[in-house]
Amino acid sequence: MRVTEGGVEVEVPEQADAGVGDAVFFNPVQELNRDVTVAVLRALRERGDLGPLDDRTPSYLDATAASGVRGVRAAADGWAATLCDVDPDAVALCRENLARNDLDGDVQHRDANTLMHEERFDVVDLDPFGTPVPFADAAFRGARRLVCVTATDTAPLCGAHFESGVRHYSAVPRNTEYHAEMGLRVLLSAMVRTAARYDLAANPVLSHATNHYARTYLLLESGAQAADALIDELGYVDHCEHCLYREATPGLVADPLASCPQCGHGIQTAGPIWLGPTCEASFVAATREAVDDGMGAAEEARDLCATLAAELDEPTHYDQHRLCKRWGVGASAMDDFLDRLRDAGYEASRTHYGGTTFKTDADVTAIRDATQQ
Repeated sequence: MRVTEGGVEVEVPEQADAGVGDAVFFNPVQELNRDVTVAVLRALRERGDLGPLDDRTPSYLDATAASGVRGVRAAADGWAATLCDVDPDAVALCRENLARNDLDGDVQHRDANTLMHEERFDVVDLDPFGTPVPFADAAFRGARRLVCVTATDTAPLCGAHFESGVRHYSAVPRNTEYHAEMGLRVLLSAMVRTAARYDLAANPVLSHATNHYARTYLLLESGAQAADALIDELGYVDHCEHCLYREATPGLVADPLASCPQCGHGIQTAGPIWLGPTCEASFVAATREAVDDGMGAAEEARDLCATLAAELDEPTHYDQHRLCKRWGVGASAMDDFLDRLRDAGYEASRTHYGGTTFKTDADVTAIRDATQQ
């Protein structure tokens, strides 16, 4: 079937169940992801984050291209796009989709890891089926300025599939009520540690957890000192499932609490996870400005960026409905609930992944005291 997206038309296989079967994979739900990607690429150029190009066209690698829709959209937006896949059917589709839109692009029928070790690109985009970890080392070796990463294995990332999460991400994930935040920060921890092996600082300038995936854009800075500074942003979160107390502690050496300091029950510890900011507000604002009305998910992309720009950097969140159910009280309008927290002297913001979830610097006892008077 033919799909029009972001001003290009691509041929994609019909798939009743995404990811099931032998057909080249295409997921229409990821249109928001791809729209934001194009906006990020525009922001990167307009802000001058690519550095001096010496009159050359900036290069973009769609490392696991499948139908090639990402690479085709990058080429249509003025990038020197390379589309790579090991599947010969995917390679044929990539060539067909570039030609259909009268676009130039390099299509490579080979293993993406080999290509990324042999050539360098201004931007490397990893959007594999499942975990991006098998491609991460090569991506940081092959990228000059930006690495874009999608992870669709959210169950391992958030701790629902614990052993798989430990194996893939070299961290202990915990399946908490803030599972979307947990998954995103486990992913960022793995990417930051991978980049640091090559004396690269991978700074997250825009990150989000949406539907079934986590997505992050990592701006690269060379140097051991810069990489060390980001390693200092890693740490652990202690979490009490009984009273919802949580405490974040920076550092690579785990020193978990023996028991909850508020209720005395057992504690779960997750880490090392990323404790630092998951976005750079100015970059998110530039990305929002780069969204255009021709994008199918333009309104959703702008709303996402607006929420991300206002979101606190706290590494965990709360859900008002869950808290109120636990307390045996009725929920209130989110704006009123957050205003009561702010009136009590605390910071509070909505999150980008849930209508009733919020972040605050208040602990769970202070939240109740401030909002249930």
